[in-house]
Amino acid sequence: MFEVRIKPGHSAEEYADAWVRASEIIQQAPGARGTELHQKIGDPNALIAIASWESKAHRDDMEEEHNQKVQDIISRAAPICDIRPLGEFEDPKWVVMPPGD
Repeated sequence: MFEVRIKPGHSAEEYADAWVRASEIIQQAPGARGTELHQKIGDPNALIAIASWESKAHRDDMEEEHNQKVQDIISRAAPICDIRPLGEFEDPKWVVMPPGD
């Protein structure tokens, strides 16, 4: 999970384009379960980026397989934002859902 801050003069849509292109490649790796990009309410330049994996081992395996195309996409997006890792999280142990869902 990462916090993404879009720099002045750029837009969340610019970053989202790069996120989608890189994610389409990364999500082909074994154990990949999807990605999400959330925009903060009231601050269009603050995003939370989440990638889900079956296990940390699957994610680590993907990271060890260097993909130059993904690296190029990330490098081109780097000047438009600051990215801060928030950490790695397990799936929730329980989820509270409204009745009927």
